[in-house]
Amino acid sequence: VNMNRLPGWDKQSYGYHGDDGHSFCSSGTGQPYGPTFTTGDVIGCCVNLIDNSCFYTKNGINLGLAFTDLPQKITGKEIIRPSTKNKSNLYPTVGLQTPGEVVEANFGQTPFVFDIEDYMKEWHMKTKLTIERFPVSDKKGEWQTALQQIVSTYLVHHGYCGTAEAFSRSTGQSIEEDMSSIKHRQRIQKLVLAGRMGEAIETTQQLYPGLLERNLNLLFMLKCRQFIEMVNGTDTEVRGPAIRSPKSRHGSGSNRSSPNMSPVHHTNSNSQKNTPIGSRGNSPNRPIGVKGHSSGSSSQTSQNLQVSQTNNQSVGDLKTISEEHMNHANIAMNGSGCHMIQDDDVEMMDGLVTETKTFTNGNSEGTYMNGNNHTCKSEEMDVDTPSGKRQLCGGSQAAIEKMLLFGRDLQSMSQRLKREYGKSESNNKSLQNAFSLLAYSDPWNSPVGYQLDPVQREPVCAALNSAILESQGLPKQPPLELVIAQSTECMKLMSKAKIGSCAFANLNDYLH
Repeated sequence: VNMNRLPGWDKQSYGYHGDDGHSFCSSGTGQPYGPTFTTGDVIGCCVNLIDNSCFYTKNGINLGLAFTDLPQKITGKEIIRPSTKNKSNLYPTVGLQTPGEVVEANFGQTPFVFDIEDYMKEWHMKTKLTIERFPVSDKKGEWQTALQQIVSTYLVHHGYCGTAEAFSRSTGQSIEEDMSSIKHRQRIQKLVLAGRMGEAIETTQQLYPGLLERNLNLLFMLKCRQFIEMVNGTDTEVRGPAIRSPKSRHGSGSNRSSPNMSPVHHTNSNSQKNTPIGSRGNSPNRPIGVKGHSSGSSSQTSQNLQVSQTNNQSVGDLKTISEEHMNHANIAMNGSGCHMIQDDDVEMMDGLVTETKTFTNGNSEGTYMNGNNHTCKSEEMDVDTPSGKRQLCGGSQAAIEKMLLFGRDLQSMSQRLKREYGKSESNNKSLQNAFSLLAYSDPWNSPVGYQLDPVQREPVCAALNSAILESQGLPKQPPLELVIAQSTECMKLMSKAKIGSCAFANLNDYLH
């Protein structure tokens, strides 16, 4: 294109001229298009990459379609379709005729005068309707049958027993998997999503012998999650069997709730995720204690909990971390459970604690001091502690000891897998992330506290569920999820191919 000539005069050049309001397309002869424009007017140009058309605006008003069949390659965006022979580039151009003229260009750095957002919404709706009204062949009901099969396999895969049975009776779709097997998987999924990883692993080994032994990386993933649940105080190994909910035993309870959804998780209103503990006023290395009164006599338990405040400490060796935590755990009883407390005003006492037993489910706590048994009742306790304060392993010293021993076994398993199968970045990262929780006195409000969120159980649950299905010769993913994944990948390929309509197709519009 000759840069000494106005846009639209040369081949594959397009323009809208202000002196006569004509549009020019590869020719010196213009066609009537819109009004003239001059100093102070705001002229916009909109290129539609869906239908390869172009229109202009004047002071925010759409002047109508100016050009069609534009070249499908635009410099800077590389709009190309493989079947297009015309690969000419399009550049934004402004032609000036009068010396001293000045123009100001806006490529989106400031809001447009023209309501481009409303125009985009219009095309989003057009694209959505095109998808919804796309014609499909339904010979002998094959299309409807395929859709029903997709729904049925999804329900079976995720363990919706009751719904799957009702849907099967309604549509006549057969269920490939035995109903008892579905209930077994549902039972295991509920255990995982409740944070009871020890029970989940044990149940899996009982119902599907050899599965985890053949999938050691999966077993390692489950045990890493179990360690995290121990820290959280939710695993049965640290909570004790009395914590189990009757509704969750043996997979019983309502089938209305999804087995693949984590239970509601209530967090401390004062807690915030990803907040380093170093920002708190109290020092994490100060001794922690409890002041209590029982039957007119005063007994106090004081032990030190030394916790590293930084993540710079190596978590590869659990021994270093365990030594800090095993300086003894502070247990403060407040009637319904045991809580870690940290208060500058707590009085300390030189008492030797030989054994501590705690339960956090509302049962009584017994504390053995100097060989004497002191049973503490909630109304007799005078505890200076913030309400709702979370505790490592639920606040039980015995549970902390179990957790640390479990961590050492987990580290040994990691080393054994490395020797036998080579280094695994995934396993190493999982182990380090789990151990890093011990580097903070309040892991829930630490940079690695996200691991304690119940939603983190869901990927583990999905991996175990898929492994069980695969071991039975069933698809590890339901067809519905494959369709969604295929559609997502298709959208990415459309974007790479610069097919403009993909920008207005949103998969979430169809996932309710």
